[in-house]
Amino acid sequence: MSRRDSSLWGAVEDVVVNDNCSGCGLCATLSDGIKMQLSDEGYLRPVRTGEHPIAERGKALEVFQRACPGRTVVAPQPHAGSKVHPIFGRHLGVWEGWSTDHEIRNAGSSGGILTTIAAFISEKSGTAAQVVRMDGERPTRSVPVRIMSRDEALLSAGSRYAPVAVAGESLEGTGSVTGKPCEISAIRAAADDQVDGPVLLSFFCAGTPSQRATDKLVTQLGHEVEALTSMRYRGDGWPGNFVVTSSDGTSAHMGYEESWGAVLGKQLQGRCKSCVDGTGEAADIAVGDYWAADEKGYPVFEDQDGRSVVIARTMRGHQILVECAAAGLIEISPVSLDSVSKIQPLQVKRRLTLPGRLLGKRLTGQSIPDYRGYGLFSGLVRRPIMNLKAAAGTVRRSLRKHSRS
Repeated sequence: MSRRDSSLWGAVEDVVVNDNCSGCGLCATLSDGIKMQLSDEGYLRPVRTGEHPIAERGKALEVFQRACPGRTVVAPQPHAGSKVHPIFGRHLGVWEGWSTDHEIRNAGSSGGILTTIAAFISEKSGTAAQVVRMDGERPTRSVPVRIMSRDEALLSAGSRYAPVAVAGESLEGTGSVTGKPCEISAIRAAADDQVDGPVLLSFFCAGTPSQRATDKLVTQLGHEVEALTSMRYRGDGWPGNFVVTSSDGTSAHMGYEESWGAVLGKQLQGRCKSCVDGTGEAADIAVGDYWAADEKGYPVFEDQDGRSVVIARTMRGHQILVECAAAGLIEISPVSLDSVSKIQPLQVKRRLTLPGRLLGKRLTGQSIPDYRGYGLFSGLVRRPIMNLKAAAGTVRRSLRKHSRS
């Protein structure tokens, strides 16, 4: 299903046709003739606008081939003094932490660390932070916005489990960008790994659900999508509830384990199922849930005060975290990534079975992204049975999908 690229649009189409598009939006920054639009399946996908010509070859195509996460992802090089974990990648420091600002910690998805850091960078540098928040006119949608203060950051606290294209936004005038791992990877690669751009902040990501999944949750709670005035996926506690409020003042909620586990997590786009980086390895700082665990080590999703695992991946990220801790903005204490592995079983399983899932895609005739420097072949050799099962599952899902289409 792959073909030789002869133009930027040909290369973009090749990624989309092979179900490798993450909807990051990078391609839309490379040509006025491309924009991001929700597909019939509820995912953001590039389309031709018809108003401008598609840029041909040249630098735009070169950048796309290097930076599109549906085409190429290269493992970041470790810095001097850093280590590389087989699941979580490069790191200069790892901590358990949370924001000391009670409002931010309560509103955030897992401790408010990223919200605090984004506000800190903006207020210190006088530059905007690129973040994502609820669309005020369509609360079920998520939109990129720029914030300049702690109060504006607070309004954007909390996860948004829906399509959004952060890598499609201009970075001019920004001091930091918060985005999914694929978006941050695209931004760094497009800039050719320059160190003087905005600080790149990311989080542990389990995948992007279809917009349809969000709409389904709203209707399951007895509300109408068009009547909503607000909607939160998480927050106001940890992990917090999926909460909707309608124009008549009524509201309803659903627990995180049910909203994500039974609905949102069941409608992920294809690229997320073959993702090589769910933990923000290309970021300066990456943050994830540091779940409490039961006696078997499995995460417990009972509401409590938010806690995060905080990873400094670059010297710049490490310095920012140290500064925030010294200023009393965050509280952090060292932990090991092996302890994180126990309470992030999804990230561990996905990484270990990725070779099999990629093999399954190839067996169905689809091309796969070029993942370099992640040691995937050695993983296939070490866990052959696990990966063969993953390959078989990928083939079955692909055959079912094509039989319905």
